[in-house]
Amino acid sequence: MPFSDPHHPLWKPENLRRAIHAAGVALWSWNVTNDRFAMDEQAFNLWGLVKSGEVKFEDLSAHIHPADRDRVRAAFTATRGIVGAYEIDFRILVGDEIRWISARGLGDDAALHDGQMFGVFLDVTGRKQAEEGNELLAGEMSHRVKNLLAIAVGLTNITSQSTTTAKEMAKELTGRLAALGRAHDLVRPLPGNQGHAALLGDLLSVLLSPYEDMGAFKGRIRVAVPRMGVGEAAATALSLIFHELATNSLKYGALSADTGILDVSGFTDDDEVTLTWTERGGPTVEYPSEPQGYGSKLLNRSVSGQLGGTITYDWSPKGVVVVLKLRSERLAK
Repeated sequence: MPFSDPHHPLWKPENLRRAIHAAGVALWSWNVTNDRFAMDEQAFNLWGLVKSGEVKFEDLSAHIHPADRDRVRAAFTATRGIVGAYEIDFRILVGDEIRWISARGLGDDAALHDGQMFGVFLDVTGRKQAEEGNELLAGEMSHRVKNLLAIAVGLTNITSQSTTTAKEMAKELTGRLAALGRAHDLVRPLPGNQGHAALLGDLLSVLLSPYEDMGAFKGRIRVAVPRMGVGEAAATALSLIFHELATNSLKYGALSADTGILDVSGFTDDDEVTLTWTERGGPTVEYPSEPQGYGSKLLNRSVSGQLGGTITYDWSPKGVVVVLKLRSERLAK
């Protein structure tokens, strides 16, 4: 039996109501003369209202989000001049919950029947939340790309001053940028627009993992630090700091020897976090006689400028010990 047959079961009123209810469609009619709405039970439930015969626009307006109220009134009034289908999306307040409603119908007075304009309400909250999520993600990506480009420019300038050949510059710059990439892979947005965070221990482990396979045995790098979150800006600073420390160790310290051991430990004390970098098993360490290079200057600038902390060195013959004292509040940013 084709759908066009008026005797088809689809056209029975009770089956039409079942189909409309299954689709989540709420029905309404608007009397343009007295400004009253008649709605089905699904519409009253959608708006969080007690079912009654009719409601005035002002009754519905009280539940529309204040930021959308004037726009919705103007849009409904304008529908009488619209030829064809229209769609109005707006927010309503149901208790503490915000819902997105889409009002759809046919405009133009020619679409009126006995002074009534007809249409449907649809709950489009899920779609709107997905759209907002996509917009936040796009904004987040734009923000992070701009930040990384600015950092890359700064690193390029610093590296160009600390190297003498193009090959040497490419190697150092690639290493620094790779460290940034590993750090940013860990930083993720937190729910509820609470910012971004990665665990400090995870961040340090990922940053140091490329050096783990360079020795004669596994487990020569140990990381034992407090369980705490690290924000996006702090992750960028820490990636540069620990990349510089690891690079120096690979050139002159414990990581340059197959049997060298690196231990990174830490503890918190009120509003301060102390991280200790301890090298053992490498070549004999000597106090550097030359002035600080650009890598060391970058390291000091990251510690003091971005993390509000201090860095001290103990040039023990057994291996260098570096102590970082960092502000807890800066690490969260």
